[in-house]
Amino acid sequence: MARWSKISSRGNVEDRRSLGPVAIGGISLTGVALMFLMNYLNGGTVESGLNEVLNTVLQQQTQTQQVADDTSEFAGEDPYEEFASTVLGSNNEAWLNEFDEMDEFYEEPRLVLFRQSTQSACGVASSQVGPHYCPADKTIYLDETFFDELTSRFGAQGGDVAQAYVISHEVGHHVQNLLGDLGRLSLGDNETSVAIELQADCYAGVWANSLIDDDVFEPGEIREAMDAAAAVGDDRIQEKIQGYSNPETFTHGSSEEREAWFTKGYDTGEAEVCDTI
Repeated sequence: MARWSKISSRGNVEDRRSLGPVAIGGISLTGVALMFLMNYLNGGTVESGLNEVLNTVLQQQTQTQQVADDTSEFAGEDPYEEFASTVLGSNNEAWLNEFDEMDEFYEEPRLVLFRQSTQSACGVASSQVGPHYCPADKTIYLDETFFDELTSRFGAQGGDVAQAYVISHEVGHHVQNLLGDLGRLSLGDNETSVAIELQADCYAGVWANSLIDDDVFEPGEIREAMDAAAAVGDDRIQEKIQGYSNPETFTHGSSEEREAWFTKGYDTGEAEVCDTI
């Protein structure tokens, strides 16, 4: 396990895991990737995939109530909440420095822990789409049980560094949102979608590099992050779902590309090398 205790920074984490799911299951804006995939498999286009996501969000906007379960399991700050806050805090510290160099203002994102589903400004945030970022409220939504599927279904090694990579990838989308790059998804083409995702992988690598001098990672642990990046490549996901991959329908990049861009950010520690767009 990485030496997270060496990091003193903390991010803004809201724990909703003690709340029951909202009545309507759904998908958030960054569920576009999964929606894209299923849409392509049925012969659709990127534009039609975007329209389907937006229609789903609009249908869910009226659902706002979430009731508490009868459980004290998540009362107080628990180890996972502390871990998520530490990872988010270390990302904030890294990007505050990067934005200072760019003479830009960095607004810290929020991270919401939930189970099954919860309300976001993008509609209903669902566990089905995994960790995701909602630009409308500048918040990352995370159901940590996603990582069980990442290891069992897609063959990732797992581990705390892999999970930290996923959170940092979503912070990468927040950075893109602040810089105006995330809005390019509205162009509606898969090439832009892939570029957006690979840049977020590279930004996660920049974050990991920022911790090298703090001696946070044990020898070889960064391999967990690289393996997680590869595990969510379009080719591996498509092969699991349909038995073969089709590069023309990729929306996040191949396993090789995702690992390569994370590595590029990690090796250089420079955000400017992440220019995929």
